[in-house]
Amino acid sequence: MKYALPIVGSNTEFPINKIICIGRNYAEHAREMGHDPEREPPFFFFKPQSALAQNGDDFIYPHFSQQVEHELELVVAIGKSGANISVAEARHYVFGFAVGLDMTCRDRQKEAKQLGRPWELAKGFDGSAPCTAIQPGSLADLEKYGDLVLTRNGEEVQRGNWRDMVWPIPELIAQISRYFKLETGDLIFTGTPAGVGPVNVGDKLEARVEGFSQQLTIKIINQ
Repeated sequence: MKYALPIVGSNTEFPINKIICIGRNYAEHAREMGHDPEREPPFFFFKPQSALAQNGDDFIYPHFSQQVEHELELVVAIGKSGANISVAEARHYVFGFAVGLDMTCRDRQKEAKQLGRPWELAKGFDGSAPCTAIQPGSLADLEKYGDLVLTRNGEEVQRGNWRDMVWPIPELIAQISRYFKLETGDLIFTGTPAGVGPVNVGDKLEARVEGFSQQLTIKIINQ
């Protein structure tokens, strides 16, 4: 199966390779999850390609969870391959940006943590990474954009600014590339601001970055 996202202003698509997610990259979110952001280096986990969902797709509430939560994220699309990338060179690897949601089975994640097991079941299930089309642009272009905002049934539930990341985008790219070769088509979900919370069947989520041409809209449905 082909996994790709539309590119804003183009008839071509952006083929998806790896989906790399950053944990606890906003101080207030780290604190709300019971961690100290000042002491932790960035850590990453992966979602499979089958986690990708496009704007407008329904989100099927997984039958194996009773506590699914939304995590609003700025997504960075990688435009060329490289390993051991320096912070100074990292900007050359950015193709563009998107708005995404890291949908999380929080009950399953807590269970995995208690048992010392991986998070894949909680984070990597099918459809767990809804994402808008890719907005082409550089890190300089990103300066034009404002807050990340998520509404649930029309009510604002998450707001944060990408400038408040503990580890900024160039440093994330450099850190990731020390361990994994970044390739064209990789997506980096850069972490979520504070305000994560539960979703229920029938909810409508709308996510945006102020100034982006694209908004992410999903509806939560039964399996």
